Amino acid sequence: MKTKFPIFLSALILLSACVGDDFIEDFVEEEFQITSNVDSLQVASSIQLFTVFRNNIGQQEDVNVDWLSSDDDVIRVEQDGTVTAIAEGEVSIVARIQRPEQELSDTIHIVSTAIEVSEPDLQTTTGTIQTTTFYVLEGSFEYTETDSGVRIDIADDYEASSRLPGLYLYLSNNPNSIAGAHEVSEVTTFTGEHSYEVEGVGFSDYSYLLYYCKPFNVKVGDGKIQD
Repeated sequence: MKTKFPIFLSALILLSACVGDDFIEDFVEEEFQITSNVDSLQVASSIQLFTVFRNNIGQQEDVNVDWLSSDDDVIRVEQDGTVTAIAEGEVSIVARIQRPEQELSDTIHIVSTAIEVSEPDLQTTTGTIQTTTFYVLEGSFEYTETDSGVRIDIADDYEASSRLPGLYLYLSNNPNSIAGAHEVSEVTTFTGEHSYEVEGVGFSDYSYLLYYCKPFNVKVGDGKIQD
């Protein structure tokens, strides 16, 4: 009768080897890192940073994180990971955890930048100048909002009769009267491009350019600015 002991012993040895191999493959180095991808922050703004810790079998595990800033006067970090930019500059933000065998940490660098101030969109519109008499007065114009008022840009196709005595340009809401109108300037250019800077006037304050012969209180022409 043959014994089966050698076969049983061989299987036991093989099983032990497999168990040993499985244990070795399950073990990994612990990992800890800041997962938030941020490298800049505007002054007076905040963002929360996040971390992840994987233990020695590769599983995520909740841990207590200690947060540090290299300069709290530039960027402050709270213990929940919220960072707030205080002033312009660059800092290192460190997150660290204490493990039984070692301390693990990760560092990112954040630049704090000045607040971006966007320029407001300035309104603009265009119109056409037309005569209301037998005198020549024609052309196109652009009416643009400025920081201090409005600008009237008369285009190159502009032409006016130089025979008009005392011709003045007004801004008005009544195309037939200068009552309540804003006097812009005496007209001294009778052909081609030129501009008028009008301070203290809002973009929507007036609806017409009004050309008036001031000495005789006679309308010569107009141009619709906006509806």
